[in-house]
Amino acid sequence: MPELPEVEITRRGLLPDLAGKRVSALVVRQARLRYPVPPDLAQRMVGRVLAGVERRAKYLLFDFVDGVLLAHLGMSGSLRLVPTGAPLDKHDHVDIVFGSRALRLHDPRRFGALLWLTPPAQHHPLLAHLGVEPLSEAFTPQWLHRATRGRSAAIKQVLMDSRVVVGVGNIYASESLFRAGIDPRTPARRLSAARCARLVPAVKQTLEAALAAGGSSLRDFVHSDGSPGYFQQQYYVYDRDGQPCRKCAGTVRSLRQGNRSTFYCPRCQR
Repeated sequence: MPELPEVEITRRGLLPDLAGKRVSALVVRQARLRYPVPPDLAQRMVGRVLAGVERRAKYLLFDFVDGVLLAHLGMSGSLRLVPTGAPLDKHDHVDIVFGSRALRLHDPRRFGALLWLTPPAQHHPLLAHLGVEPLSEAFTPQWLHRATRGRSAAIKQVLMDSRVVVGVGNIYASESLFRAGIDPRTPARRLSAARCARLVPAVKQTLEAALAAGGSSLRDFVHSDGSPGYFQQQYYVYDRDGQPCRKCAGTVRSLRQGNRSTFYCPRCQR
């Protein structure tokens, strides 16, 4: 699933090309996404000028001043800028046309979403209960220490809980915990202030490194121009079960947590 770095990279790629442009057409080939595309979406969007593009967690928010288009990439989706009328690939479900270029939603599993929200968008049920942004100034060691008190779930599961911290999915939770030297099975409530002081910068550093590398291209993710990300070449532990640890030369192991694979180094993470 595209995580925070991939969604942010998509936002940064789209903003310079689309801000200030007017929607000239909307083409919906497949409306049955995770949440059905509203049947009146074309009526709401055509003729409107895009003021900007923001990100909240893993959602993209296209600001049309008196309305917001919420986009989610689901498990394997992407948003690409293509010439209007460009040949279609399988699973190209929606085109938002801005004159000579179109923003095309490609979503093989159809777990994504395109929804029209009435401002203020943050009150929508999909956004109202989201947690802190990990790259914001609000995400501090002191905040994390307070937020984990009384939580018996493993720290990796808490990092992936969007009601606590947003956008840190499976890949970046594993990588952040490795950088911080923390066993992913550690109950969150047992994290000391000192460990929180290691984990918060580790999360920020991991996400910033992923942004600098263009994100992770696993399965279908590509940038808005169709190019891949390269952060997967820098993984310390994710998807490296049985391989040597890049730090201590021990063996990377995997386990199951919440029906997801967790990767860690038993020597480096205690």
